[in-house]
Amino acid sequence: MEKSNIYLVFSRTGTWLSRSIKVITNSEYTHVALSLDSNFDNMYTFGRLNPNNPFYAGLTIENLHDGVYKKSSSCESLIYKIPVSKDQLDTLIDELNKYYYSDIKYKYNFLGLFAVLLDKPWKRSRHYFCSQFVTELLIKSSIWDSPKLPELTRPTDLVHIDNKEIIFQGSTNEISTIVNNLSPIAF
Repeated sequence: MEKSNIYLVFSRTGTWLSRSIKVITNSEYTHVALSLDSNFDNMYTFGRLNPNNPFYAGLTIENLHDGVYKKSSSCESLIYKIPVSKDQLDTLIDELNKYYYSDIKYKYNFLGLFAVLLDKPWKRSRHYFCSQFVTELLIKSSIWDSPKLPELTRPTDLVHIDNKEIIFQGSTNEISTIVNNLSPIAF
């Protein structure tokens, strides 16, 4: 059976929003994105659409070399490599295409962040926060059977995913040390 890898990229930038989330949640990582690209040029998530404005947020494609990561080049990161089957990868790509090639305007679920703190799921149509989105993708692709609803999943919950290999932990300005040793997936 042919296997490929996907990557989960966890981070904690130096922005005031990230620092606030860390203080409130006592979480090491406050953001998560999913990458099929071992260069981390295309990381799928919900986050800032403008690196200077945390309130202008929604469905986005980030990379470790631009945007908020460029502003916070020494942010703490953790990257997992997760093996997936061809069927899982095909389903994941189909799910990503549904979001990124849709006419629907997706928005950031700010209210959902507060609901997570209260342990009350709040699913809003076309609204997601980063870990909610990534969890939903992993569930729909049969990659992870989350013990929590996507609306209650924090980035640190995804740290406990099975069948992963830690390939990097440290400051994002050191990430180039691993990029050359990985192989990308065509999307």
